[in-house]
Amino acid sequence: MHDPHSPHDPYVRVRGAREHNLQGVDVDIPRDVLAVFTGVSGSGKSSLAFGTIYAEAQRRYFESVAPYARRLIHQVGAPKVGEITGLPPAVSLQQRRAAPTSRSSVGTVTNLSNSLRMLFSRAGTYPPGTERLDSDAFSPNTAAGACPECHGLGQVHGTTEESLVPDPSLSIREGAIAAWPGAWQGKNLRDVLDALGYDVDRPWRELPAEQREWILFTDEQPVVTVHPVRDADRIQRPYQGTYMSARRYVMKTFSDSKSPTLRAKAERFLTSAPCPACGGSRLRPEALAVTFGGRTIAELAALPLVELAASLDARSQTARVLIDDLTSRIAPVVELGLGYLSLDRPTPTLSAGELQRLRLATQLRSGLFGVVYVLDEPSAGLHPADTEALLTVLERLKTAGNSVFVVEHHLDVVRGADWLVDVGPRAGEHGGRVLHSGPVAGLAAVEESATARYLFDRSPAPARELREPRGWLKTGPVTRHNLRGVTAAFPLGAFTAVTGVSGSGKSTLIGEITQETAGVGRLVSVDQKPIGRTPRSNLATYTGLFDVVRKVFAGTDGARARGFGVGRFSFNVAGGRCETCQGEGFVSVELLFLPSTYAPCPDCGGARYNPGTLEVTHRGRNIAQVLDMTVESAAEFFAGTPAVARSLAALLDVGLGYLRLGQPATELSGGEAQRIKLASELQRGRRGHTLYLLDEPTTGLHPADVDVLLRQLHGLVDAGHTVIVVEHDMSVVAGADWVIDLGPGGGDEGGRIVAAGRPTEVARATESRTAPYLSRTLSGTR
Repeated sequence: MHDPHSPHDPYVRVRGAREHNLQGVDVDIPRDVLAVFTGVSGSGKSSLAFGTIYAEAQRRYFESVAPYARRLIHQVGAPKVGEITGLPPAVSLQQRRAAPTSRSSVGTVTNLSNSLRMLFSRAGTYPPGTERLDSDAFSPNTAAGACPECHGLGQVHGTTEESLVPDPSLSIREGAIAAWPGAWQGKNLRDVLDALGYDVDRPWRELPAEQREWILFTDEQPVVTVHPVRDADRIQRPYQGTYMSARRYVMKTFSDSKSPTLRAKAERFLTSAPCPACGGSRLRPEALAVTFGGRTIAELAALPLVELAASLDARSQTARVLIDDLTSRIAPVVELGLGYLSLDRPTPTLSAGELQRLRLATQLRSGLFGVVYVLDEPSAGLHPADTEALLTVLERLKTAGNSVFVVEHHLDVVRGADWLVDVGPRAGEHGGRVLHSGPVAGLAAVEESATARYLFDRSPAPARELREPRGWLKTGPVTRHNLRGVTAAFPLGAFTAVTGVSGSGKSTLIGEITQETAGVGRLVSVDQKPIGRTPRSNLATYTGLFDVVRKVFAGTDGARARGFGVGRFSFNVAGGRCETCQGEGFVSVELLFLPSTYAPCPDCGGARYNPGTLEVTHRGRNIAQVLDMTVESAAEFFAGTPAVARSLAALLDVGLGYLRLGQPATELSGGEAQRIKLASELQRGRRGHTLYLLDEPTTGLHPADVDVLLRQLHGLVDAGHTVIVVEHDMSVVAGADWVIDLGPGGGDEGGRIVAAGRPTEVARATESRTAPYLSRTLSGTR
């Protein structure tokens, strides 16, 4: 018997894991293998892989650092686990993204920009008589390199008459200046203009050009006495009003407002244009004067990585060494199917899956060995054609002497594993047990496993009667990104799947469908952007469910006796909340040399409220205990409260019964955020024909949960609506009424429709990279 405490133990041994819904889990996982964690959404697989194994490895690393840092780190807490032995250091690659910034790009995430800047600094062609520049001078993110006009952003924001006044037939009093605020503030600006002698009742287009120019763009802020028109029911006294032009108001709101809603409204009236000084390159003229192979650094950074690697030609020994380094760093990025990306592509425009694969490619170059890599669905957003390359990369990490632990739903990745840990059988409190830990084939004998049903199923896709279109929605010709004059037709009253390899132009194409497109009616676009970026935003607040729950608590005898109103049960305002954490339940721990992290509040322990508020109960539960309920438990608890029950039913319908009502937005995956948005939409009740646009709605979903979601989406179509999804899951595509396949490749090799028609027709398309995988799914030979 091997001693589990030996430093050479070949297993990671977990004992008594109780994180989230884990029920005292004991499991042994061999080291130096590709181990995949599976289970339905919310079963506890991420709690085991990330919340327990990775969190414990991170805690041990923190324990080894300086005492001062350790004191801060103690606030973060340790995972709820009895013991873990045989655990090496761990590296986590998760899909949660940091707040997007326009200065972060593919080049900065992969460190490829550093190599390219070094190449220009050391081996670039300089104008005669100029000094060599340091590599920092080629970065738009440093004072030495940034264009002084746009501060290295490449864009300048402004306003135009057309953006500020969309309907010039209206008068100022009728709201011609759409950019102005509503309510009293907007009326005040109109009254000030009237007092200044401008005609606010004349159609905008009839005002003299110089007046229109002054009203919209002046930097003057004259003060004038305003005599409001008297209403019959109240007397309004004269006051001193200050005028602010529409441009000034928009720019001030956009730059200074703390309200995301006001900023978003102001942004609608802004126009962006490439900086006239640098032409959008973001760099100083001195950096742009240096070339390599006849191109500037901005021109090379704009090339797809495949082209960039091919265009670099060594002219000296120095250049050769730097180019070899650069091309060897590009190779794993291309191997993971991301060769269509350019170095200057901003990080916020990447999907979570693309971002994680970029980080994975960077790890291949790091040369680490003897560590556990814990990955969160690296196949997210990946076309089946690219999955084989992903498996090759994971195999290389393993061969280099590492353990690779992957949380995954993609069945091809699961089949490629050496070891399988299946958690379940269901979600939330009905999960949290390890059903199988061993070779993949062994799962076939586990009857209660939802994963087994799909993993070993070889039956063809179920036949379904295809819907006939009620009409057609036409878009194009679209020329944007890699699309060149593409026109597409989407059937109305049907379920359409848009397919193609990563970077083929799918999201760009459906992004052209807007509320104004003929035939749309009402448009609902459901993306995977987070529903909030701090623990203050959660499932209950986003769906509006919490407003009703607070009213229920305010209506209890306990609340009435204490004089508590609805506001007392909000954790966003002073009164009922815990003031230590200001109602967040967490405090931010600044780790100085590491990214800050959140730890439970030391006073309320994460409850968010002060003791007085927690004394009030409804059916034996206080407000914090209700927020800690899963959607499934809350549905039973609030069965007699129709307004709450409706919201909860919508969340159950999209397979989110395992989430807690107060689950912070920071803990939700992109797929969960998308389904919460869909549930919020479904609970509203549908008015007339609606077009639903969804970008990869099955990301992060177990095949069993995909079936639940598809029932909802097909139900919408059966009710007379139209659903269009961008999708890589072939089981979803096989069940669609219509398929539009883009490609054949990504970037410049894509950008056109290679096949469109019924799934069986697209499965026969010779040029399509999707066709062979769709054909296998339809026939059951996958």
